[in-house]
Amino acid sequence: MMNWYRDGGMDGGSMIFMGLLWILVIGLGIWFVTWLTRREGPNAPQETPRQILDRRFALGELDSAEYAKARRLLDGHAVETDKIK
Repeated sequence: MMNWYRDGGMDGGSMIFMGLLWILVIGLGIWFVTWLTRREGPNAPQETPRQILDRRFALGELDSAEYAKARRLLDGHAVETDKIK
C-alpha cells in the first residue's frame, strides 16, 4: 500500500497525483452527464423520410415541383421521367 502521508502531511508527488486524480474524476463526471443528455444516440428520436422532406420544403430547399416528385416517390407511386433524346 502506498504511503500517502509522511510526517503528518502529503509530499509533493502525492499532492500532484491527488490533483490529477480529482481532475480525472471531475472530467469523467462532466463527460458522463453530457453523454446522458445528448440527443444523438440509440434512444434519440429519428426523423422519417417524410419529415425530412417536409422540413426541407418548409426551409425553401426544394421547390414545389421537386417536393411533389419526391412525395410521389416516397408514397410508392411511379414518377414520370423526362426522356433523353
